[in-house]
Amino acid sequence: MPNTKARPRKMTEVARLAGVSLSTVSRALAGHSRISEQTRQRVREVAQNLGYQLDVSASNLRTGVTRTIAVVIPLSHATRQRLSDPFFLEMLGALADELTARGYGMLLRKVTQPPADWLSSLIRARRVDGVIVIGQSLHHDELDKAARAELPLVVWGSRLEGQHYVTVGSDNEAGALAATSHLIEQGCRRIVFLGDSEVPEVQARLRGYLAALESARIARGPGLELPVRFGSGASYERISALLHSQVPFDGVFACSDVIAMSAMRALSERGRRIPSDVAVVGFDDIPLAAFTTPPLSTVRQDHATGARSLVEKLLQIISGRRPESEVIPIELVVRASSLRHHHARADTDRRRRSRVSRASNAAVPR
Repeated sequence: MPNTKARPRKMTEVARLAGVSLSTVSRALAGHSRISEQTRQRVREVAQNLGYQLDVSASNLRTGVTRTIAVVIPLSHATRQRLSDPFFLEMLGALADELTARGYGMLLRKVTQPPADWLSSLIRARRVDGVIVIGQSLHHDELDKAARAELPLVVWGSRLEGQHYVTVGSDNEAGALAATSHLIEQGCRRIVFLGDSEVPEVQARLRGYLAALESARIARGPGLELPVRFGSGASYERISALLHSQVPFDGVFACSDVIAMSAMRALSERGRRIPSDVAVVGFDDIPLAAFTTPPLSTVRQDHATGARSLVEKLLQIISGRRPESEVIPIELVVRASSLRHHHARADTDRRRRSRVSRASNAAVPR
């Protein structure tokens, strides 16, 4: 028969050698947020040397703690968007790293047509300790209601006026302002906006786009603000239709890199040169952005910092604290897809070299 007293004796030994109490050993091995990283590391090293491992299942049953966090992606605004979208892959990977480092598992849920209690049911069923929601989608009111009920959740998204839930998100307005201002600096005057302004994050990007136009005293162009949902092929179709209608435009600001790439395909297939005819800037800086033809200029979101902040704030909420929302700075990454001035100089230099070459060939005696 197994020795049922072996585990308690080993736990007592871990506590003695680490110089802490039995409860500290239990909390440290469970990754409790109130235990310092230094103490947690010392206890884990001692436990590993002694071959002791906490019975997490028994601990969870006893304490009512699951050591699992739900990561929910609500897509009521874009039901066709897949979790294989590069933005989601970047964010989910960063969240998985952060949660694992703190001893938590991750339960992933995609929600397209959620029931009224989709948030509260996750927590009240005791399946998870808290929820990280990636994007507000069309659920601002439900998120607010859940926060008022003191459900432990934190949201990746835009900070909205009067909201009760905690958000972590990029400075979407500043990112769009920087992207559009860059296009204007490159000589663009009729700039297309591609995005679904029903989504709070895209609303902020639209405000930044409009602020850049206003600052440059450029009139808001009719027919240039095109509704495009994340994860759809509408960007290709919208740009194709715009070209067919012969509405003039010389720049595109897209609310995601995937949307921007789809627009670039439509431009290239219809003989428009990027960036000399139309300059393009995206948003996200997914890994593929640097490998398009030409490489895509974009607004970089710091996924690693965002994931770390989301996890930290959620654990603070779980432990009874009330953290503040956070806005993460963005960075404009300029690549060839938007450098019209550089492209024009390169064309001029090539034409000059070609003329010199022809003149030299003509001067050679036959």
